[in-house]
Amino acid sequence: MTRLPSAERRRQLTEAAIRAMTRDGVARTTTRSIAAEAGVSLSVFHYCFDSKQALLEAVIQTITEHSVSRVREALRPRATLQETVRAGFQAYWDHVAAHPGEHMLTYELTQYALRQPGFEELARRQHELYRDTFAELIEQLRGVMGFELRVPVPALARYLAAMTDGLTLNYLVLGDAEAVADLLDMITSHIAGLVRV
Repeated sequence: MTRLPSAERRRQLTEAAIRAMTRDGVARTTTRSIAAEAGVSLSVFHYCFDSKQALLEAVIQTITEHSVSRVREALRPRATLQETVRAGFQAYWDHVAAHPGEHMLTYELTQYALRQPGFEELARRQHELYRDTFAELIEQLRGVMGFELRVPVPALARYLAAMTDGLTLNYLVLGDAEAVADLLDMITSHIAGLVRV
């Protein structure tokens, strides 16, 4: 087994946990199955993660970063703010369509955390991460395009987190990919209407 820096080994185990949990579900995924998925010993797993809660937090952060990294890249200025915002939503949506299992896993992680005594705070931090991530993306976009909003950034960030959460769950349940483009256009128009000109 190749010796990797601790941070790299944690990333390897987190990605293995995402694969295992996406395939088998959160409740049925064990530390042993994650170690096997990563091709490491159980002692390596326990060296990198001192609790299941630490592992689940790393999983939530990593899944979020998978889609957000694409959105960040897509938020380069275009001819109009509306085109730029639409490109960001499309980048998120492309990730959902390409990795529905990962997005399904985020809902399972929320439910798991809410049902496990002592894990409730994990669900709260998960949704705070979504809100904070949207706030960062809004500020990134404001920095490059220089606009003012009619609503406070925290309120818009909470709205976007709730909206994308609902849109994603709706798609995972109904599978109506054709309706998504129209919804993304409508959401983009709504967001553009919140910009002060």
